[in-house]
Amino acid sequence: DSCCTKTSSKTGEVTYYHQMLSGAIVHPDFKEVIPVAPEPIIKQDGEKKNDIERNASKRFLEKLRKTHPHLRLIVVEDSLHSNSPHIREVEKHNLKYNIRAKKGDHAFLFNYIESARKDKLTTEIKFEKDGVAHQFRFMNNVPLNESNQDQLVNFLEYWETTPRKTLHFSWVTNLKVTEENVFDIMRGGRARWRIENETFNTLKNQGYHFEHNFGHGYKNLSVVFAMLMMLAFLVDQVQQIASQLFNAVWKKLGTKRKMWEDIRSLFIGYSVGSMEEILIALYYGFEKNKLHISGDPPPS
Repeated sequence: DSCCTKTSSKTGEVTYYHQMLSGAIVHPDFKEVIPVAPEPIIKQDGEKKNDIERNASKRFLEKLRKTHPHLRLIVVEDSLHSNSPHIREVEKHNLKYNIRAKKGDHAFLFNYIESARKDKLTTEIKFEKDGVAHQFRFMNNVPLNESNQDQLVNFLEYWETTPRKTLHFSWVTNLKVTEENVFDIMRGGRARWRIENETFNTLKNQGYHFEHNFGHGYKNLSVVFAMLMMLAFLVDQVQQIASQLFNAVWKKLGTKRKMWEDIRSLFIGYSVGSMEEILIALYYGFEKNKLHISGDPPPS
């Protein structure tokens, strides 16, 4: 009953699926991420229609602020979220934001900026550092779109040019953009990619099996498994940040997938007192004793 569904227009076949909206605390200087408040995208009790990401996002923000009412956060998201209803929802919870905005989705905004550029109302900055050319254009207090001209945002556009290629990014934000902070705001906006790569790519491809269907049980088992997986990922990320032993074992074994396999084999095959004991054994090595049978074999 909680599954979302897709119906094939050609065959009428119904496909059932689950999704999850998950935030993560990211920082441009750290590859580690801290997952927070994962919110399942599933049919809510009593609802007939599919749950959608926008509704899950509202629940996510409410739970995040209820749990962390005073935590200072900047929400970084992709261009699907640079719309007025979502931005108002973010601001309602006293959060800063720095959200991608693409020209194809924001023709009015980009035309407004181009007109302002011609009138020399935008701020332009160019400099080169370590063989990379950085170019910025920004303007504060501009209308987001034609139908929501009362929704004022600050706009930042950035080009990164190397001998091989040029990258182009643009964001809307409620952080006041200045010449002093424009580089930091750009780096914070680009750190959003860590949510995709360090979070979801890791969960899908480095031994967590996030995309595997573990079954429903009677009602909520698949969601429970997903939550347990996120908790395990959180513990691993904290260890990666703070534990020299964890990182030493990871370096020795080469990959996280190999590390998880060896941890599981010790966890299943030996009586151990702690996770630290397992990590020490993997780092220094251990004696593999002969198989010891503690009881009488069954009659043949």
